[in-house]
Amino acid sequence: GNAKSPAASAAAEKINSALKIRALQNRVSPDSEDVFNDEFWGGLDVVVNALDNVNARLYVDSRCVYFQRPLLESGTLGAKCNTQMVIPNITENYGASRDPPEKQAPMCTLHSFPHTIDHCLTFARSEFEGLLEHAPAEANAFLLDPEKYLATALAAGDSSARERLERVVRVLVTDSCVSFQDCIKWARKLFEAQFHDRIAQLVFTFPEDAATSTGTPFWSPPKRFPHALTFSADDASQASFIQAAAILKAQAHCIELPDWATAAPKVAAAAAAVDVPEFQPQAGVRIETDPKAAAAAPAPSAGDDEAVLARLAYQLKEAQAKLPAGYKLEPIAFEKDDDTNFHMDFILGLANMRARNYSLPEVDKLKAKLIAGKIIPAIATATSLATGLVCLELYKTVQKKPIEAFRNTFANLALPLFSMAEPVPPKTIEHQGLKWTLWDRWILDNDPTVQELLNWFQDKQLEAYSISFGQSLLYNNIFPKHRERLGKKLSELVKTVAKTDLPSGRSHFDIVVACEDEDGEDVDAPLVSIKYA
Repeated sequence: GNAKSPAASAAAEKINSALKIRALQNRVSPDSEDVFNDEFWGGLDVVVNALDNVNARLYVDSRCVYFQRPLLESGTLGAKCNTQMVIPNITENYGASRDPPEKQAPMCTLHSFPHTIDHCLTFARSEFEGLLEHAPAEANAFLLDPEKYLATALAAGDSSARERLERVVRVLVTDSCVSFQDCIKWARKLFEAQFHDRIAQLVFTFPEDAATSTGTPFWSPPKRFPHALTFSADDASQASFIQAAAILKAQAHCIELPDWATAAPKVAAAAAAVDVPEFQPQAGVRIETDPKAAAAAPAPSAGDDEAVLARLAYQLKEAQAKLPAGYKLEPIAFEKDDDTNFHMDFILGLANMRARNYSLPEVDKLKAKLIAGKIIPAIATATSLATGLVCLELYKTVQKKPIEAFRNTFANLALPLFSMAEPVPPKTIEHQGLKWTLWDRWILDNDPTVQELLNWFQDKQLEAYSISFGQSLLYNNIFPKHRERLGKKLSELVKTVAKTDLPSGRSHFDIVVACEDEDGEDVDAPLVSIKYA
């Protein structure tokens, strides 16, 4: 079939031949700002959202706030639907309020005691993101500035820093790949670690006849006693998992795929030839059993953290010296809607093998996509209702009606329940006769120096003490060496400190300024735009 945007465009044009549509198939995110640039957002009169995840909604919301564009936000969840009007300078933005977090399964259930396929799929999604997105991204942070990264980690000296370094070591040293054969070897060892070794250790620590401190059987429902798997190249599900894992690992390490990579049996046969050492369970391994534990217990140190950090830093320095100049990895963000990218194949394979460990029913790709992608099928009536409500608000937006005319709606057709309310106005901050909201932005011309910026804030009776650009700190008054930056242009600091080229096609850049009033109380200042051309 066709992608949704051209298919929907063709259907709409059949209804109204005078309608002019430009159908795009680009992900709306910071990575596509070469497509959705200043000219694109500046050329819009109104934005109507039809997105399927919160992160995308928050990003579009931030763009609409930045470019002062109305946003008509809506969503459906089964028989439920909601609409929210985001009007510049009149209402609060979408990101101003958040839904309460969804109830999550206990960490120990996901890691060691799953008893539904949902648990297996949630675990598989987490492993995908950890192995193929977060770990390569952390490695790239190290590769961008190795000395600074290691200095920060060694200065922190805690278990969190140790875990980050261990993650980078796994990517660049332990699990480093330079050929597709290396990727197959990694996939084969991943299979062994996930579906054999992990389970073998679990049943060694808690045998089938294990009892709790109260004398009740440890493996009481809903816990299910697991069984380790043995790899077989003839098993289609196992072959598919190995293939997907090897291909995604190759993509993360920018390794070219051979023609036979698309043949799962050939990849599985190569995996079967990998020499895997026999696993020996160890006594004294701690496995979390407390359902109230918020995260997996950190791995024990092989000594004090300082010595371990020094050893890890040495390993990374050696590994970095062997890499070509400019080397970096490609973190892989999960995309459920592309059936050719092997993302769902990886998650489906991992979840089904884990289900097989625990004698749970396996699922097909469609069911896996619905659960892993957190998709609840839309109902046509709820979708139609949301569309109609948004269209009514669109008329009000074009007519520039006051806030009293707009309505946010929540409806549940299954009850039925219809709730309409006037949008909430934005939070107003007042200081010395000045008023501003999230919609405001302070603009400074002629590329000022740091001192000129501080003076500009002092004129508003605000003491600016920190200036940042993205993740980089351009100035903070607690650092004596930063006084040397007072006479430097902000654009120069963006280039030298943040190591960022000023964006082409734009005459300004944005900074965040932290400031306080005369009583030492922090004041939320608007975003500051610096014009340099």
